[in-house]
Amino acid sequence: MKLPDPDQQVLARRAEIVARLSEIVPGEGVIVDEEELRAYECDGLSAYRQLPMVVVLPETTEQVSEILRYCSEEGVRIVPRGAGTGLSGGALPLADAITLGLGKFNQILEIDYENRAAVVQPGVTNLAITNAVQHKGFYYAPDPSSQIACTIGGNVAENSGGVHCLKYGVTTNNILGVEMVLMNGDVIRVGGKHLDADGYDLMGLITGSEGLLGVITEVTVRLLRSPASARAVLLGFPTNESAGDCVAAVIAAGIIPGGMEMMDRPAIHATEEFVQAGYPLDVEALVIVELDGPEVEVDHLIARVEAIARDKGATYLKTSGDEEERLRFWAGRKAAFPAVGRISPDYYCMDGTIPRKRLPDILKGIAALSEKYELQIANVFHAGDGNLHPLILYDANKPGELERTEECGAEILKMCVEMGGVLTGEHGVGVEKRDLMAAQFTEDDLKQQQRVKCAFDPDSLLNPGKVFPKLHRCAELGRVHVHRGETRFPDLPRF
Repeated sequence: MKLPDPDQQVLARRAEIVARLSEIVPGEGVIVDEEELRAYECDGLSAYRQLPMVVVLPETTEQVSEILRYCSEEGVRIVPRGAGTGLSGGALPLADAITLGLGKFNQILEIDYENRAAVVQPGVTNLAITNAVQHKGFYYAPDPSSQIACTIGGNVAENSGGVHCLKYGVTTNNILGVEMVLMNGDVIRVGGKHLDADGYDLMGLITGSEGLLGVITEVTVRLLRSPASARAVLLGFPTNESAGDCVAAVIAAGIIPGGMEMMDRPAIHATEEFVQAGYPLDVEALVIVELDGPEVEVDHLIARVEAIARDKGATYLKTSGDEEERLRFWAGRKAAFPAVGRISPDYYCMDGTIPRKRLPDILKGIAALSEKYELQIANVFHAGDGNLHPLILYDANKPGELERTEECGAEILKMCVEMGGVLTGEHGVGVEKRDLMAAQFTEDDLKQQQRVKCAFDPDSLLNPGKVFPKLHRCAELGRVHVHRGETRFPDLPRF
């Protein structure tokens, strides 16, 4: 008897899946055309690309629930996706998996000023929340550089931060509740408008889980009152080390700025050429410090910061004279990534975190790696909380240069861990740092993390291939020692 053609079996199976998805999400909610699928082949980490098997765009929580229940029953893998601005490959599709896009979940459902909260769908952009409430004197604090495009669901998945996270926290400090669909189709609610939830801290578990535990369909965010006044100071330094020393000294003095960012010479020049923010071009490092609060307090703190900066060797000091100038200072910093993109065919945006006091050390180490790998590196830091974003410039069209860039980036991240830091501050692990997890965690640590995933997704159907360098069968993880049932993920598809 002739066996069926494997290719025909695959096509038949795909047709079955597409037909069922079209029943659940009728109309134009299912994408199968190859050209249209191209829009979903990667996220912001564009070095890795893979066409998804099919894309589905649900509009309701009920549709998401039905899709996940179907996938669970049929053993179909699924990759959740927000706006696709992530930089760790967390939304990289799989050739044999459904990509579930949440772009149609784009409504602000409720604004509750009395409880200082807003209920939004996951496809609402970060900046849209602030735009909706600022006329009443409120705002949403986390402000990633991509806030004009990134969505709140993706922010929750990656625990995103931003330039003001030093004082006001990252996403986990600014959300109150979520609605999430589990892999079996169950819909759960965790938290709400109340300040704190009883029981286990499931909000802390879900935030930053990178789409491995469930699909978020609603988020309740915390709204803050806009500060009475805010002013920013530009501080220029002759060396990166002196700038790093200033950052550490400001925090050591008990001053917590609204934001404190740092850029080195390559980043300064690229940004100033792009934005004309008024940055000095004759310094090696630039620190932007923003103080906010009552005007008398801001004036006092600015004077203290300026005194500390002079003591640490600052050669340039400029304080914003009005709101327009303050926003221009920040416009330059927030445009650093696209600015660097103008001076290099490609760049690789890293994300690691170190103790603040090690800023001068990490800068020396990055400079040494830049020479070792013969690659230019522009450095942009959330200096106040030690979250660094080295931008490694390269040309993917030159044979071997991407591989050399990846090796350089891996050494930077390992150096972060060696200095007492961690592999990621806000971009997540995804596929980018997946094979580096052993640099920070022991095998037992990783197995314990996978046990948490197994509690939510026992068949490992949600966003597989991300975060964990090895996949253990959930049934095996109940034992103390696991010597079988381990699968090494294949090499990643490259562009």
